[in-house]
This record gives sequence, C-alpha cells and structure tokens, in this order.
Amino acid sequence: MRDHGVTEQDYLTLSGIQHYAFCPRQWALIYVEQQWADNERTVDGSLMHRRAHDETLLERRGDTLTARGLRVVSHRLQVMGVCDVVEFHLNPSGVTLPGQEGLWLPCPVEYKRGAPKEHDADELQLCAQAMCLEEMLLCDIPEGCLYYGETRRRKPVAITSELRGRVTEILSAMRDCMRRGHT
Repeated sequence: MRDHGVTEQDYLTLSGIQHYAFCPRQWALIYVEQQWADNERTVDGSLMHRRAHDETLLERRGDTLTARGLRVVSHRLQVMGVCDVVEFHLNPSGVTLPGQEGLWLPCPVEYKRGAPKEHDADELQLCAQAMCLEEMLLCDIPEGCLYYGETRRRKPVAITSELRGRVTEILSAMRDCMRRGHT
C-alpha cells in the first residue's frame, strides 16, 4: 500500500535488493552509511554494464524489441531503478507499446559480472524489476533472465509468487533499517 507521506526521493533502489539479500550489513554500508569504495570487481561490472545501460539503443530483430537502460518504478513497492535490458517479444498476451504494432510481452534481463550464485539474491533483484514493469505496463511477466558475464550464458528465472513474496519481505526489512539508520 502506498504511503502518501513518502516521496520518490525516499524510494528504495532496485540494486539494493540484491545487496540486502546477500548481506544486510553490506547493504547498510552502501545505502545507509554511504561507505563504499569501488574495487576491481565493481569497475569490471561497470564496464560490462556500459552497453547494457545505453538508453539510446533500441534494437528490433524479428519478433524481439530490445530496450536498454530502461528506468522503472513501483509506487506500490516504493522502489525504483534501471533494468539493464528489457526484451519485448511479440505475444498475443502482451501489451501495446508506443510506436510499435502488435502486442509485446516484456522479459527483463539482468546482467551480472560473475557466474550463477548459490543464493537467490540475483533472482530477487530480477523479480523486483519484473514487478515494477508489471505495475508500469499493466501486464503479467512470467519469466526473466539473468545473464552471467563469466559463463556468457543466460539463466531463465520464473517470476513465482514465492519470489514475489520474498521481494516484498526484503523491501519491508530494508525500509525498517532505513528508519532506524542501521542494520
């Protein structure tokens, strides 16, 4: 439910979900205490994301339209951020897009520098992106993908009710930490 006393400046960031799910203390250092220094891995990740976040690139290949660096927001969840890539596939259960004929089903694709992890932090970030897109486009998104630079492979991720519930729980916990000013 939307809190009318909250402005978009108070919204949480999508990227924070992955950090919090992995390690709440790491998230607090970055987002609450704002103590963060780039290292070799973060610089390498930034280089990988440079093309993914190029908002000027809009590609059409057959039945797929690819948007990069798509800004998203969910007022219900009070979260905002940028999707690395959103592929829109022609699909009868899709939505209309300005300037495009047909119906298009969105599929967020999140780029990650390394390889698949044993925890679900990446999946949670991807699910939050899908939830933002669903609210913005008024559609259901059944699946997204994680692209891992180390393996150069995509991992399909079902956007399940369990994953959605975990996203909501994590966002609530993050908000509680922000109110307290620490973890």
